[in-house]
Amino acid sequence: MRSARFWIILAVLFAANILISNILTSAVQSPTVTISYNSFLDQVTADNVTSITSTGEAITGVTKKAVKDSSGTSSTKFQTQRPAFANDDLMKLLQEHNVVINAKDPNASTPLWETLLFSFGPTILLVLGFLYLSRRAASAGAGGILGSFGQSRARLYDAEKPSVTFADVAGIDEVKADLQEVVDFLREPQKYQRLGGTVPKGVLLIGAPGTGKTLLARAVAGEAKVPFFSIAASEFVEAIVGVGASRVRDLFAKARAAAPAIIFIDELDAIGRSRAAALRVGGNDEQEQTLNQILTEMDGFDSREGVIVLAATNRADVLDPALLRPGRFDRRVTVQSPDRRGRAAILKIHSRHVPLAPDVDLDQIAAQTPGLVGADLRNLVNEAALGAARKGEAAVTMADFAEAIERTLLGTERKILLSDQDRERIAYHESGHALLGLLVPGADPVKKVTIIPRGQALGVTLQSPIDDRFNYGEDYLRARLVGALGGRAAEKIVYGVVTTGAENDLMQVTRIAQQMVVRWGMSPKVGPLNYGDNDGTAFQQRQYSEATAQLIDEEVRRISEECLADAEKLLQSHRAQLDALARALLKSDSLDEAEILEVTGVKPQPGPSGTLAAQEAVRAARS
Repeated sequence: MRSARFWIILAVLFAANILISNILTSAVQSPTVTISYNSFLDQVTADNVTSITSTGEAITGVTKKAVKDSSGTSSTKFQTQRPAFANDDLMKLLQEHNVVINAKDPNASTPLWETLLFSFGPTILLVLGFLYLSRRAASAGAGGILGSFGQSRARLYDAEKPSVTFADVAGIDEVKADLQEVVDFLREPQKYQRLGGTVPKGVLLIGAPGTGKTLLARAVAGEAKVPFFSIAASEFVEAIVGVGASRVRDLFAKARAAAPAIIFIDELDAIGRSRAAALRVGGNDEQEQTLNQILTEMDGFDSREGVIVLAATNRADVLDPALLRPGRFDRRVTVQSPDRRGRAAILKIHSRHVPLAPDVDLDQIAAQTPGLVGADLRNLVNEAALGAARKGEAAVTMADFAEAIERTLLGTERKILLSDQDRERIAYHESGHALLGLLVPGADPVKKVTIIPRGQALGVTLQSPIDDRFNYGEDYLRARLVGALGGRAAEKIVYGVVTTGAENDLMQVTRIAQQMVVRWGMSPKVGPLNYGDNDGTAFQQRQYSEATAQLIDEEVRRISEECLADAEKLLQSHRAQLDALARALLKSDSLDEAEILEVTGVKPQPGPSGTLAAQEAVRAARS
């Protein structure tokens, strides 16, 4: 801190010196104007020049009365350039008009001090910088030229005042049960040691972003009431070779000194990627050195020391096998997205300090938010509270949560002016989605349809499943494809041409159909095989022939075209309901589930219901 203050003061003094020397001094002195050589001769002839100084062909001088340059600036100091081809007798003219003549050597040698400054100045600065870093290294006690760069940047949380406990974690009870053993060991290590048992040295938390992996790690530390060292894996690696390994050694040394303690490494895949799959440039890789040091440190400490390593990642498939073997990260805990009951518990935790109106039903909100994880639900509660505050309400109502769900899942409403033709096309597009959601067996129930632009969509059809499912049949997937192609089919039936409005729909169709063929074996021609790429390597070689690749493309196209034909056939046979729904949308802009059923008179077809994936709970049919 003291050295930083010294450099700041030095920089301020240097800037002040420049300000005083250049700005203030130049303001007092008269400026030097540039005049033509003809004007210079005229001033000499008029006896207005008192003295000149010549440096080669360049001439500077002083006049009795101020002279002006081409821009109108006047001064008694001037400069000009004598042409090399001039053959006038300038010397005689100057002597006749009593002008004092001075001359400077144009090839004068550079002063000694300037030569020394430019020759040795950079070297001296480098030496001083080296000595400064070495002194910092010695004062920090880290040793070597790395100095404080080699010290761990892990944040230490107060064990006596834990900010998070298991009471702050909900929706993942099975994961909390797995981690309870870690807490018990840190509290009562002799309970496990007396029978010769050892607790896992490392616990790897695997899950999608936002599922609560970091929160769980902090809750373990809060329950055990031990020091908690938290660091992101990317903070280990620097441009200077050896810094990452040095920081790893420093982190484990601090944890051993504070044992029992917990080390938490977030986003482990940043440094833990497989060494066999990574592309190496050069013979010495800083990331690999850091990973090797972590492996060495985890091998080098005894589980009886009371130091446990927790790590989190959402890419466990790319981790180096050496990290996952017994003796390193012995236990792997998968953190899944919460089910309906878990989402309700999470909403209850996040709304503890939010005043709720009597009409708020958290179970109903949880039913409307399939696929959302803890971070999404926390944001949902916050959006509802902000919306209520904007309206000046005393408590958050169910209507505020409904608006927050639409804003979170569908995007913010956009105020753009659409032509009547565009509004009609969008209405038919969304009506196609909504109507097929009622006609196709097994489709997710349609909760709302709107032609109000939201986010990047000009219209949205909101479908939400009745319950949470984690296994999906081919009939359900085809129902999703038919519904996604409903907007394009409606445009083709009504207008005879298609537009760019189905771009997002086609992306979903392509992804689902390709997974049906490549991953899930739902193509008779390709067979019950999995050609998916699951190892996450950067340069994955295709594990099948060109003929198989062509067959996969043909099957993906066949499935998509069959679903499009089904969509067109259903809409053709229910054209009256399609027109009625489009007219109702043009009149009201938005329709809820009850209004859709009333306008169409169609009852939803029975069949299995569920979500395709956690992130696909809502299908935004973009127009």
